[in-house]
Amino acid sequence: MTGRATRLEKALRQAGVRVTRQRAALLQVIAAAEDHPDAAELHARAVTAGAGVSLATVYRTLTTLQAQGVIEKLEFQGEPARWEAADQSHHDHMIDVDSGEVIEFTNDRIERLQAEIAAEMGYDIVHHRLELYVRRR
Repeated sequence: MTGRATRLEKALRQAGVRVTRQRAALLQVIAAAEDHPDAAELHARAVTAGAGVSLATVYRTLTTLQAQGVIEKLEFQGEPARWEAADQSHHDHMIDVDSGEVIEFTNDRIERLQAEIAAEMGYDIVHHRLELYVRRR
């Protein structure tokens, strides 16, 4: 079991959720995801990996993991909710409106500009999320 999968399992146990064989397989799938899958994609991957997990269990598990702060729910316009691990460094997202692809990026100039704008208005940024909806040229 990977370090990320172990953290996910620990979060479920702390929430009082029994880690069944099916949930353990699902946790492996979530931990291995390098993209931003939605619940249906995670379900399909778990089934392909041989886990007889229901879609309802996937949703309940995702909700519990989100409440425990180990995964983040991403809600992009017109798309089903997507998920990513919360243990990543800060990044923003570009969403290709034609393909639905989600691209992670960081940009120091954007980060500085956001902080400057907040400071000019008398605020410090506590948290932010930037989403750019894009189309290939």
